[in-house]
Amino acid sequence: MNSPSGITNLAELIKQMEPVLNEGEYVFASVTDLKSIPREITICEVKEKEGTTVVLPKEEALRLGIAFDFVAAWITLNVHSALEAVGLTAAFATALGSAGISCNVIAGYYHDHIFVDHHSAEKAMEVLWGMTGEVGDGRL
Repeated sequence: MNSPSGITNLAELIKQMEPVLNEGEYVFASVTDLKSIPREITICEVKEKEGTTVVLPKEEALRLGIAFDFVAAWITLNVHSALEAVGLTAAFATALGSAGISCNVIAGYYHDHIFVDHHSAEKAMEVLWGMTGEVGDGRL
């Protein structure tokens, strides 16, 4: 089934990005054996030479005894960004960085997903929503 390819215009992407804070706390962990992790609980998996990075709910990592360091909040940008779009990640990463918030980004086919320190979730949402009004002001 073919889907529209998404928006490529940076100003339009920012104007329409509509950030949504997903409920819960999430962790990144590196594992060497995926067999013990039910695939329906993972948000994302990335194969690396050292192991497979999994992103999953914190409570599931605790239940399975999976070690982690970073506890994150998960923000989804509800704009259908084209995978070939240029500048969106740089724009929100710069805005969040200027506010002292680090971010880890995962691009899905339809949306970008931003993971920030769970203590910074509300501040990150303010920054991202603030960006949507900045486009019309000509500040980007």
